[in-house]
Amino acid sequence: MILNYHFASHGKSAFSSMVAVERPRFVLFGSSIVQLSYINGGWGAILTHIYARKADILLRGYNGWNSRRALQVLHQVFPKDASVQPALVIVYFGGNDSAAPHPSGLGPHVPLQEYEENMRKIANHLKSLSKETRIIFLSCPPVNEERLRQSRIGVVRTNETSREYSEACIELAREMDLKVVDLWTAIQQKDNWKEACFTSDGIHFSAEGSKIVVNEILKILEKADEGKPSLHWKSMLTEFAENSPYYAVSPNGRDTLNPSEHVDISRYVSLFNPMRSRL
Repeated sequence: MILNYHFASHGKSAFSSMVAVERPRFVLFGSSIVQLSYINGGWGAILTHIYARKADILLRGYNGWNSRRALQVLHQVFPKDASVQPALVIVYFGGNDSAAPHPSGLGPHVPLQEYEENMRKIANHLKSLSKETRIIFLSCPPVNEERLRQSRIGVVRTNETSREYSEACIELAREMDLKVVDLWTAIQQKDNWKEACFTSDGIHFSAEGSKIVVNEILKILEKADEGKPSLHWKSMLTEFAENSPYYAVSPNGRDTLNPSEHVDISRYVSLFNPMRSRL
């Protein structure tokens, strides 16, 4: 079992006395979209802030990797005999796979059909870890082709190939009954997305782009899987009771404030209805 719950024998309310014995683990697994998600207001950092006191978020991001490289170390990153298996794995590969092939045969390109099979193998392995482990795939986002050309990083990527790899990822996820974030579509819902959603290289997410990623992930987690505990941050328990007399005293002067009931994520959650707020 990944996570056990018990109820403290004291406390001011059922909410404040519910305690998780051990924090669940969320693993972010992917290429540089994952590795760089903790800088510049990145989506990994946002998730870590939102889930503070609720879950441990582990970064397993590897700049430059494709799905082929990921398969080589999959069993090392996610060993089947680990004492604790992740409650959630968020997986992103596809951007590097979609890069144009180099005449030398070197480089990150992986043909589309092989990419699909690699992602299938990744999903099957993650499914085998535990009946409780949930999986979210992130599909290939668009790119700002002009910025990418100007960055001179030597990678040839186009929005057309990004779309093809995104569609392949989404189709595979649906076939395997996995949750998937359609980043190709979600990013382009924002006005001026080419300038607003990427850093200067035209590939990696800016703070605004990362907000969209978090929004889409939380929308999936808000809908609990049947028969499984919710992994949405508002529904999850903390590992220690939140009824301490040592917290700040509430305005009524008779009890204390529960910090977990006053988490402010307003700077991120213009997210929750991006079509209305447009971020």
